[in-house]
Amino acid sequence: MGDTTFEIRFLAEVVKTPSPSGSEDAATTLLATRLKDLGWDTVERDEVGNVVASRGRGQKELILLGHIDTVQGGPQFRLDNGTMHGRGTVDAKGPLCALAVAGALVEVSHEWKVTLIAAVGEEKDSRGARHRVALHCPSACIVGEPTGTDGIALAYRGRVLARLFSKDGGAHRSWSPGPPTAVVLAAAEILREVGINKSACGISSRNSGAVLSMHGEEAMGRSAELFLDIRVAASHTQESLADLAMGICKRHGVSAEILDSVPYHGVNTSDPVVGAIRNALCRSGTRPRLLRKSGTSDFNTVASWGCPMAVYGPGRSELEHTSEEQIETADYIKSIAILERAITNIFHMNRI
Repeated sequence: MGDTTFEIRFLAEVVKTPSPSGSEDAATTLLATRLKDLGWDTVERDEVGNVVASRGRGQKELILLGHIDTVQGGPQFRLDNGTMHGRGTVDAKGPLCALAVAGALVEVSHEWKVTLIAAVGEEKDSRGARHRVALHCPSACIVGEPTGTDGIALAYRGRVLARLFSKDGGAHRSWSPGPPTAVVLAAAEILREVGINKSACGISSRNSGAVLSMHGEEAMGRSAELFLDIRVAASHTQESLADLAMGICKRHGVSAEILDSVPYHGVNTSDPVVGAIRNALCRSGTRPRLLRKSGTSDFNTVASWGCPMAVYGPGRSELEHTSEEQIETADYIKSIAILERAITNIFHMNRI
């Protein structure tokens, strides 16, 4: 396969256009133009910057949800012998473009409307997906994130983002360790308690935590600030872990606030959208892998839709956010065919 097919040219243009969270305008402008070229009936950018496209006029809505933003940095764009390098190839411009092409190519049933949402801000606060939640009541949803061409994700962990902070008027460290030490001790206890039930099971099945950043100083009094990222497995609610963190901070004399809280979300293996993608994979000669992911995504954000949904997209998730982010163009092309067949399966399912 050459590297000049329209599908690959489309992905290359989108990847070449930087779109770190908060600075997506150039990429969304390009994407809106290219979606019209692909054949989407309507294309617009909404109040927060999402690109929203549609095909069909039916009463049932299938949402194809991806995100256009990326984290900062990454490798320079390069297309070399069937491998495309660049920030977003995996997370998640590759999956987004696969959804966009498949949604443009599929023959839409008269009962259905297909809506593509290229959301902004997923890597920060999910502001794009949050904005769309109240505007739709879909019958089904496919979320585009990297699962590999043979993977279907059924679950993503929740998240609690906490800020710990403390300050005083100053003292000598020899008799008063002060705010930096108090904040570190509180964070250490939180991380220990969050991970207390670690077992041999995979990380996606248990809670975990990590320090995002910390700052402390002693000029004009002493102060310290630390940000914690806690991931929430199915065994807990985000409220229970937030309460745990707040209680520990109180014991250490440290103030805390919860900046963001997203619940765990998972679907059953019997979910109709999971079944539609599984069938598409099997018919292509591919053995499906069912995945439970350790991260958090817009899959969690739109869980309140309560419709059948699953996550699928090309790319090796271990490469996302890394300096080696890259995607095999053959996998990207294959995923488009899988998605086109899966969407057709959804149109013909009596359970949806």
